[in-house]
Amino acid sequence: MEAETLALAQEMDFSMWSLFARATLTVKLVMILLIVASFWSWSIIVQKLIAYRKARAEAAVFDRAFWSGEPLDELFDQIGADPAGRSERVFAAGMIEWRRSHRQDGGLIAGAQARIDRSMDVAIAKEAEDLQGGLSVLATVGSVTPFVGLFGTVWGIMHAFIGIAEQQNTNLAVVAPGIAEALLATGLGLLAAIPAVIFYNKLSADSDRIVAGYEAFADEFSTILSRQLDS
Repeated sequence: MEAETLALAQEMDFSMWSLFARATLTVKLVMILLIVASFWSWSIIVQKLIAYRKARAEAAVFDRAFWSGEPLDELFDQIGADPAGRSERVFAAGMIEWRRSHRQDGGLIAGAQARIDRSMDVAIAKEAEDLQGGLSVLATVGSVTPFVGLFGTVWGIMHAFIGIAEQQNTNLAVVAPGIAEALLATGLGLLAAIPAVIFYNKLSADSDRIVAGYEAFADEFSTILSRQLDS
């Protein structure tokens, strides 16, 4: 009897595709959902890594230009009112409001400093929203997919036990495939969740550092304009 059971178990195909093909419709849908969630999270991870690297490079180039000693009006004329770089857009928001605050006679409209600060704050908020877009998906995938995988596992084990009861057979060849199919759902859930959690924490920290850099630049720029207003 044991020899027959061992022979049947050896004949079973336990490849990933075979486990998926033998699973119930509910477990198959769970597995497909987890695979889609994993690919979705990885696409966001790759996109954000590229975007953050580009943002840091743009900020470094702009910082060199800003602190090169070139007059700010000339620098603004070079980059324009709608530049491509994120740091440049924060700078452009401040410069646009700075120029709008001048009257035709050359004087400044009252409250110019506060308006300039608010303009840059709005620009920074827009850049922060764009940088952090998609991170909520990673947080959701990281927190939900283990439970979705667990649901698939519970459903698969329940179906396996129903099959055992119907066949009235507890041989390894009968039990093992159903258990393996069920556990595959949990494995896929963890496969989707672990990278999502790791990169969510990393990308959130990277985004906060980039936005903090924009805020520090806005404070320095505001200080420079404040000196000119006082003079």
